[in-house]
Amino acid sequence: MSVPFTSLISATDLARQVSPAWCIFDCRFNLGDPGYGRKAYASGHIPGALFLDLETDLSGPLTGRNGRHPLPEPERLADKLGSLGVDDRTQVVAYDDVGGMFAARLWWLLRWLGHDHVAVLNGGLQAWLSSGLPLSTETSEPRATTFVHRPQDNMKVDADYVLNHLNKPGMLLVDARAPDRYRGENETLDPVGGHIPGAVNRFFKDNLGPDGCFKQASELQEDFGQILKGGNANIAVLQCGSGVTACHNLLAMEVAGLDGARLYAGSWSEWCADPTRPVATGPG
Repeated sequence: MSVPFTSLISATDLARQVSPAWCIFDCRFNLGDPGYGRKAYASGHIPGALFLDLETDLSGPLTGRNGRHPLPEPERLADKLGSLGVDDRTQVVAYDDVGGMFAARLWWLLRWLGHDHVAVLNGGLQAWLSSGLPLSTETSEPRATTFVHRPQDNMKVDADYVLNHLNKPGMLLVDARAPDRYRGENETLDPVGGHIPGAVNRFFKDNLGPDGCFKQASELQEDFGQILKGGNANIAVLQCGSGVTACHNLLAMEVAGLDGARLYAGSWSEWCADPTRPVATGPG
């Protein structure tokens, strides 16, 4: 049996090693056009890939106070994945067309459910096409199976944990949003601008090189080492606007060999929904 891919996979490796026992998921999405991903999938996708939607498949129900993309119920997500052919032994590959912005959410969710054999296509659909590889408009018929989930709840924290650990040495908040949104400027997605007090900013796109692929492990290790300031990765709590691009930073840390960071899935959109929680603006 080949060694499983657990962080990134190149387009050439995917084309060479993919087998019917693998599951490939197209995770394309656009926050401004929620129907974009499904339409893009229909117009052409990696052969054999199935589609997963950020809002209907990879998120749970909204309450108005739990953020824009709350975590799905583990049982529901496990049933969905099982219906699409994922079991304990399946190698899963996730891709999108924005450098892993949405694919990393599926990567983290599967690891949260106890399934480590999951990787993001490095460079996304663009890398696949740049390698001269084909697309298909055919939809594969999945072979349903049973996915046994084992949630790893030590991988995440909630709003109360963040609130109780603000400005304490045991937690370093890392915000993955663009610098202007972190500062509280140009906020177009959430009703309040700013960031959680004490959070530092690491824009998720800084994990990528000019070619749209993740930087080398050594570069990422240096980048996140500066953020951690010599501290252990397990003090890091990663967040963003709604628990999506924070997963990109978690994946980058995994590539860098920095294990143990956790996700605050509710992120800014959940945090700012409660007016009693403190808010900071400016450069931090």
